[in-house]
Amino acid sequence: MTPPAPLRLALLQYPVERPRDVAAFAAKLDTWLARIAGQADLAVLPEYAAVELGAALSGNAWAGSTGDGLAVDEAGELRAMTDAAPAILAAMQEAARRAGLWLLPGTLPMRGPDGLVRNRAPLIDPEGRLAFQDKRFMTRFEAERWIVSPGAAPQVFDTPWGRIGISICYDVEFPAHVRAQVEAGAWLVLAPSCTDTMHGFNRVRFSAAARALESQCYVAVTPTVGLAPWSAALDVNRGFAAVFGPVDRGFPEDGVLARGALDEPGWVLATLDPARIEAVRADGGVRNHRDWPAAPFPIPLPGRFA
Repeated sequence: MTPPAPLRLALLQYPVERPRDVAAFAAKLDTWLARIAGQADLAVLPEYAAVELGAALSGNAWAGSTGDGLAVDEAGELRAMTDAAPAILAAMQEAARRAGLWLLPGTLPMRGPDGLVRNRAPLIDPEGRLAFQDKRFMTRFEAERWIVSPGAAPQVFDTPWGRIGISICYDVEFPAHVRAQVEAGAWLVLAPSCTDTMHGFNRVRFSAAARALESQCYVAVTPTVGLAPWSAALDVNRGFAAVFGPVDRGFPEDGVLARGALDEPGWVLATLDPARIEAVRADGGVRNHRDWPAAPFPIPLPGRFA
C-alpha cells in the first residue's frame, strides 16, 4: 500500500476586521486563500473567525475610537450569527471550491433542530463537500454568557493524507479528547483557537504541545489576532500559529516544527509527513503512543510515611 504523501498545511493568523456583510467576508476569504495558491493543500482558519460578521449583522453600533460610542449586544450578535450561518457556510464552501483547497474555515455558532446553539467546525473538501466536528468543552464565556452547548463527541476525518482530527481550542486542553482521535487513526490534530489573553493562548499552546508529545502526533494551532472593540465575542485576540510534533529523534528538540509572529496577521506554512509519525512511534527514543495506559489509573490513596 502506497503511503500518503506529505501534507502542505497552511495556518492563518486571522486578522479580525469588520466586514459589512457575508459577501464582504467571502471576498476576504478569497483574498487570503489566493495568497497561498499552489503552496498548500489544507488551509486552517481560527475558531470563531466568521464571528467578526456578528457586529454588522446584528446592528451593533460603534461611533469611533473614543470609547463612549460603543454599544454591543452579546445575545443579538449570537442570534445574528446563527440566523446567517447557512449563508456563511455556503460562502465558505464556495471559497474552498474556488481555491481548490481543503479548508477548515474556523468555526460557526449554529442552532440545531433542538434549539441549542453549538460551536461547529466545518471541514470542506475542494468540491465543497463538508463534515463537522463540534466543540465538546465550553469555556465560561460560551457556557455562561453566550449559552453555547457542548457538541458531539470527537470524530476523525478521512483525507488524501490519512485520518485527521479536530479539537477546537478548549478541547485540546483535555487529553482524552485528542487521544480518542489518535486511537481512531489521526496522525494530525487541528486545534483552531480564539483567545483574548496570553493566559488563554498559552493554555492552548502548551496543551497542544503536550498532546503531540503524549500521542506522538502533529498538533496545529492557529488564532484570531487583533482588537475588535465593536464585537461582543472578539474584542481582544492574542496568539500565534504553530505546529507541534513529538519531542524525539527526527524532530526539533523542543517539538516546534513551525510558528508565526505573536499577534501578527499572516500565513504559517508547514509540510507534514505522516510517515515520520509512523517511524517515531515504531522506533523513537520513547514510545509514548504505545505506552499510553489502556485504562485509567485507580483513584490514588494517600501515601504512607514510614
